[in-house]
Amino acid sequence: MTETERRAPVEGGVPISWFPVPEESELPEDLQGLFRKAREKIGFVPNVFRAYSFRPERLSAWFGHYRQLHEPTENLDAAEREMIAVAVSMANGCLYCLVAHGAALREALGDPILADRITLDYRRAGLDERRTAILDFAVKITREPLECSPEDIERLRGFGLSLEEVWDVIEIASMYNFTNRMSLACGMIPNEEYHALAR
Repeated sequence: MTETERRAPVEGGVPISWFPVPEESELPEDLQGLFRKAREKIGFVPNVFRAYSFRPERLSAWFGHYRQLHEPTENLDAAEREMIAVAVSMANGCLYCLVAHGAALREALGDPILADRITLDYRRAGLDERRTAILDFAVKITREPLECSPEDIERLRGFGLSLEEVWDVIEIASMYNFTNRMSLACGMIPNEEYHALAR
């Protein structure tokens, strides 16, 4: 496949990626299975899967990492992991991740108004000191990584997070910095369906 042989699908008048997107039938069986599971669970295939399938072996590796990072733990639940995703994505101005993970946060919280407020400006969303500290650290990792210090780790430890959970905050923030940049530089556009989810 060359770039002249295959154009990206268009959604809402906009290509979902600036790179060619393979046909689903051309993908390895494990990725076809991933696409089928997505359709069964949410009713559509996320455009990030379709766009990232330009490099199928890397999509598999990326998604495996993503799933590990979104496994909830005792003191860092699923909603808080999504909060990190949207706080980092807002700091980076990533349309795709704000829309997709804003929807995931609405579902995780069961409160679309609070989720939208966190997505747009977590500092004015009425979060408690603990959650605000987690998101402040995620944004610090994003904007001022050279300023990170042992005190940041101890601050989150003081709110009850284990060392492993503080590591997860760092790794989730770092992963979304990567994913935001991939999405922005590849021109990925979120599925229209995300806008109506969990409202």
